[in-house]
Amino acid sequence: MDKRLLDILCCPVSKTPVRPLNSSELSALNKAIDAGQVVSVAGAAVQGRLSEGLITVDRKVVYRVEDGIPVMLPEEGIGTTQLTDFPAAA
Repeated sequence: MDKRLLDILCCPVSKTPVRPLNSSELSALNKAIDAGQVVSVAGAAVQGRLSEGLITVDRKVVYRVEDGIPVMLPEEGIGTTQLTDFPAAA
């Protein structure tokens, strides 16, 4: 993802900056999605695995990226507190 775009993107609710998910975070999230354990902020089950995502720098919300386009809709966010095996902050 373009660095200039990342520099201006932020969570639409908290206005917290975002960064790309690292491989261990993405793997943990997809494992939980595969197990049917992930819901969006709106309460809908997250069905498809993410190939790419953005996470707020406070590590509270993940937004998926589809075909290189960030989906920054508040109701589409995925709260990380529901992820029991999510990697600890580095």
